[in-house]
Amino acid sequence: MKSPPFSFLIPLVLAALFSFSWAALPHETFLHCLSLRSNDSSSISRVIFTRQNSSYESVLEARIRNLRFNSSDTPKPLVIVTPTQISHVQATIYCSRKHGLQTRTRSGGHDYEGLSFVARVPFVVIDLFNFRSVDIDVENRVAWVQAGAILGELYYRIAEKSRTLAFPGGVFYTIGVGGYISGGGFGLLFRKYGTAGDNVVDVQFIDVNGRILDRESMGEDLFWAIRGGGGGSFGIVLAWKLRLVPVPENVTVFSVSRTLEQNATELIHRWQYIAPELPDEVYPSVQLRAINSTQDGRITVVASFISMFLGSIDELLPLMEQRFPELGLTRQDCTEMSWVQSIVFNNGIQNQPLEILLNRTYRNPVITPYYKIKSDYVKQPISETGLNGLFSRLTEEVASSTVIILFAYGGIMNRIPENATPFPHRAGNLYKIFYNVGWLEDDKVNAERRIDWARRAYNYMTPFVSKNPREAYINYRDLDIGSNNIGDTSYEQASIWGHKYFKDNFNRLVQVKTKIDPENFFKHEQSIPPR
Repeated sequence: MKSPPFSFLIPLVLAALFSFSWAALPHETFLHCLSLRSNDSSSISRVIFTRQNSSYESVLEARIRNLRFNSSDTPKPLVIVTPTQISHVQATIYCSRKHGLQTRTRSGGHDYEGLSFVARVPFVVIDLFNFRSVDIDVENRVAWVQAGAILGELYYRIAEKSRTLAFPGGVFYTIGVGGYISGGGFGLLFRKYGTAGDNVVDVQFIDVNGRILDRESMGEDLFWAIRGGGGGSFGIVLAWKLRLVPVPENVTVFSVSRTLEQNATELIHRWQYIAPELPDEVYPSVQLRAINSTQDGRITVVASFISMFLGSIDELLPLMEQRFPELGLTRQDCTEMSWVQSIVFNNGIQNQPLEILLNRTYRNPVITPYYKIKSDYVKQPISETGLNGLFSRLTEEVASSTVIILFAYGGIMNRIPENATPFPHRAGNLYKIFYNVGWLEDDKVNAERRIDWARRAYNYMTPFVSKNPREAYINYRDLDIGSNNIGDTSYEQASIWGHKYFKDNFNRLVQVKTKIDPENFFKHEQSIPPR
């Protein structure tokens, strides 16, 4: 790339605007390099934030969704770049390589271990906040979505154009599109249409050399890898071309809750056999949490059976009566609404207008701001005794803000091969377990006790879940599984967690990584290593 003319005024402006201790950087010429490499040195100066910039903290904190990684002792980036042009991204990659800085790429900030904005070496964050356009083509049923958009923006823009098109994305709408699809991505429609990664048809991507690639120019191996191999390993996705899928004008949602005293254990035990065999059009889940019993003040567990059905109430009721009569579903439990309204419903914010989907910073009061996430896959039904062992742990005081969700598998996931994308969790799974152990601002002193509870509960579940490997979902990153937390990205270290996330697909991901980024520039504690 030919460097643009560089006026002697530009270094003076940058020095005044971004003055800070140059000794804090491994190479004092990093910012100078950025201004030289950008096509427009004055424009890049407006998207650079250093620790001495008055907006640095607000830019960093605005998209941190897990406040566990917003403490005074959390490692902070030397520089945050919020690019508005592709040349800004290219310049940041080039200058970071030249001056020995790691980069972390952030699209939404839901990263459960903070790896998109935390590192323990000198590093730069490329925050794709400004890359957020959404272009919907109803006629061809496709959408171009930039990686910095959130899922809510995508859903809202689809709904503006059509009530009968959707995208099989996640429930939590403030998740950034870039990281979500990079990990495969599952959601309300995955039993009918597969994962988000299964529905990507093209991409705009920047590699370690600054080349802009699409599906054709990158080749099918790399295109395969970035649709589920996890973010931060291969390069930077700037935009995804997505296949939109048909949905009815109205879908049906319901939520039915039962406590342990109302036979919740027996219902969940039965649900394990029924839910994975339901038609593809049903998205069944169970949410578990501890509550105070209204009768005697004791702690009990409530199970909420929550489903979305691609059809009407009149179609759903006889289906559930035939397949799961024990639940006792009634017409009063059900509501018909558009698919996009079901996203709002499943976020527990039914009284909010659809415009809430455009609010990138909205924090659901039901979801705690501090949390630790773990995941499991279940291949054989768990006995009532085994379930009760988990429920007894949920009633411990330290688990007061914990939520456990069971997501049924089956449907089309049984018919898509494990190696179709890096996301391998297909046939053979009855359901996935999502453990969300949370706490509030005023309970940070008990954070370690909460995390310890998560690990103990996870250990308890060992006999009941997948084995050899014990599988986990890459988008629920968990540094407990095979990571040493200090950035060892060797093949030997990575293979421990790599096979849990990707099973046999891990070795193919390593091959792609070795070809596209042999010097391992794009890396973090759980990135794919070269070999």
